[in-house]
Amino acid sequence: MKKIIRRLIAGTLTLGLAALSVTGCGSAKNGSESAQAGEAKKVYRTLDEIKESGTINIGVFSDKNPFGYVDENGEYQGYDVYLAERLGKDLGVDINYVSTEAASRVEYLETGKVDIVLANFTVTDERAEKVDFALPYMNVALGVVSHEDNVIEDLSQITADDQVIVISGTTAETYLEKEYPDIKLQKFDTYATAKTAFENGTGVAWANDNTEVIAYAKENEGYVVGIPSLGSQDTIAPAVSKGNSSLLDWINGEIESLGKENFFHADYEATLIDTYGADYENTLVVEGGKVE
Repeated sequence: MKKIIRRLIAGTLTLGLAALSVTGCGSAKNGSESAQAGEAKKVYRTLDEIKESGTINIGVFSDKNPFGYVDENGEYQGYDVYLAERLGKDLGVDINYVSTEAASRVEYLETGKVDIVLANFTVTDERAEKVDFALPYMNVALGVVSHEDNVIEDLSQITADDQVIVISGTTAETYLEKEYPDIKLQKFDTYATAKTAFENGTGVAWANDNTEVIAYAKENEGYVVGIPSLGSQDTIAPAVSKGNSSLLDWINGEIESLGKENFFHADYEATLIDTYGADYENTLVVEGGKVE
């Protein structure tokens, strides 16, 4: 009888130890899975990782002259690109330009397709929930351009049968949908397609950053900026993936340092002055991240 009891006790202990072993293995597995899940959330490359790779991926526009466009030689040019070139130089890495559209700027950062977005990116609270913005380098508001035969000077002129052109993913789209939900919007994914449609008679007006509509009216005869400023005054800034503090801190320090040499005024004079003239320079440029 004693032998039977001892065997039962031994069996119970064995089962208990086995259960503990299984639980322990399960904890290790769960811990490993949690660690992997945490790693999966990090889509960005840190500053050190970018330096080690020797290349930085920067998202810019390829069809938005004079901010980001590809010239006749296949080279990226523009106000944003001028800044990108300096960032790459001071970081000591080559630049891989990634052509982006307005609607894909956030997505490209969220998926790690680019390290930085320099694509005329207006800072908004909604976007700041998904990406991290650095210090600003330009002021901007919304504007509306229309044909000289039917100049839109106030949005109340737009009837229920009219359409206003916007680019998907831009501040203009968000603002009009929120503040003027009754206005019909004709949305396009790229500036090139919007421009073509507008010139072919689609829409009574085109709402976009005022820098864009001012440039458009100057470059295209027969169009007038009837509303040069719509909504609040905003800023343009570089953006990085959410949580990429090492890269963000470096960019902020760089912008402050560049401000000491009036870099952004030099950028304006090299890329924007032919479009906007000298009168707009101090209004549009933010030097060293300091908004006045």
